[in-house]
Amino acid sequence: MKIAIMQPYLFPYIGYFQLINAVEEFVIYDNIEYSKKGWINRNRILANAKDIYISIPLKKESDYLDIKDRHLAENWPLERGKVINKIIENYKKSPFYKSVFPLIENCFFFENENLFEFIKNSIFQINNYLNIKTPIYSSSSISNNRLLKSHHRVIEICKIRGANIYINPIGGVNLYSKNVFINNNIDLSFLKSNDIVYRQFENKFVPSLSIIDVLMFNSRTEIRELLNQYELV
Repeated sequence: MKIAIMQPYLFPYIGYFQLINAVEEFVIYDNIEYSKKGWINRNRILANAKDIYISIPLKKESDYLDIKDRHLAENWPLERGKVINKIIENYKKSPFYKSVFPLIENCFFFENENLFEFIKNSIFQINNYLNIKTPIYSSSSISNNRLLKSHHRVIEICKIRGANIYINPIGGVNLYSKNVFINNNIDLSFLKSNDIVYRQFENKFVPSLSIIDVLMFNSRTEIRELLNQYELV
């Protein structure tokens, strides 16, 4: 069985959905420490031929809390309106705005203050829109062994789920050793996305933006084709 494991990201880039679509089970880390440096509660969209950030403000809580224990800030309803307005302003003339905006708006109005649940819901909603049927599990429902780190944690989850193939994004090629995984009877591959380019109005293409951008400029059929534009190395 093929499995992949990733942190939850806010409206992640298309490579994230390529990974979900490439495996038989997908696990989202929820019982790992939240990091300010990543993409957990922020991402980039298109604005005037450049990229800008959108983000979800978080409640001031301990920096050592797990992702599943973090919550949206009290002012999120106000900030939510600002984020939605940015999306409207920059994508209202995109070819698939009318069909995609209700989906994105629905994700933003998910009534749950828990950060992990908020992000997980948006991933589920987009998977449904793109007809991605891969089962998704939270890591805390599989293992709560806090002593394991890095590849040790990945290997444990693979063994518990009965996976013999683990696929990781190409960014982990210098982090994980194929020999270590082979010694645990698991084949390790890295998903490397092809150069994905599509028309963004009349502008020079800005790559690796949020899935929001992909949805606004491509039909579901076109995105289904993009989901297979990768190689395993």
